[in-house]
Amino acid sequence: MDDNEARVRLETLTETVRRDLDCEPEATRDAPCPELPEGATPANRRNELERELRLMGPINPLALEEFTALQERHAFLESQLEDVRGGRRELTKVIKAIDEEIVEVFRAAYADVADNFEKLFGTLFPGGQGRLRLTDPDHLLETGIEIEARPSGKNVRRLSLLSGGERSLTAMAFLFAVFRSRPSPFYLMDEVEAALDDVNLHRFLGLIHEFRDEAQLVIVSHQKRTMEAADCLYGVTMPPGGSSRVVSERVGAGGSSNRDPAGTPA
Repeated sequence: MDDNEARVRLETLTETVRRDLDCEPEATRDAPCPELPEGATPANRRNELERELRLMGPINPLALEEFTALQERHAFLESQLEDVRGGRRELTKVIKAIDEEIVEVFRAAYADVADNFEKLFGTLFPGGQGRLRLTDPDHLLETGIEIEARPSGKNVRRLSLLSGGERSLTAMAFLFAVFRSRPSPFYLMDEVEAALDDVNLHRFLGLIHEFRDEAQLVIVSHQKRTMEAADCLYGVTMPPGGSSRVVSERVGAGGSSNRDPAGTPA
């Protein structure tokens, strides 16, 4: 190596020390030698460190700025996440309050309906017993309701073992128990007495007579006895060669009636 080459290399190393280490070359000579692993020489350690630097790849000069931006983004997302957690806690409180209110309303409604069902079942089935039972009384938000019905003279409780007419009467007992527990201005029923024989139809009409003072009952029926118990009848007729039209008949005092072919009650 000639003097010029040595001088150039020395100047290059000096600039490198000043730039990378921010100190003068004399300070590097006074610096203590770093500890080396056992059995390693300075040259081997240098080669190992250079290899690790090559494996790390090129240095990203914008890494610090990107890290700062990611920190700000992380802080923003953390605040948003905390807002979501707070909203979830508040929503959980609201759901809990609503569930408690639903449970109280359901408990009160069930008690009223169950009491009225037992009374109405006894009316429709003289001497019989009927009751409502919760399938899961400890969890009112998930429970179901089972109907137990035992007409007089029968040792059965399951609805599937009752006749068609008995099932219809049991269903009407439950339906009217709901009506009585939560009254409404009017009720609409569609051929609910179609499966009833004369005895059970008589009991049904007695129940209708009992409720007619509490609300307006609109019943779709083909039973003549049900029609006879009505205050006003509406029907649809179509003469041969004509078109269908609505006719009505209002039953007056003493059993008299007024007909209005135009469909308007007289």
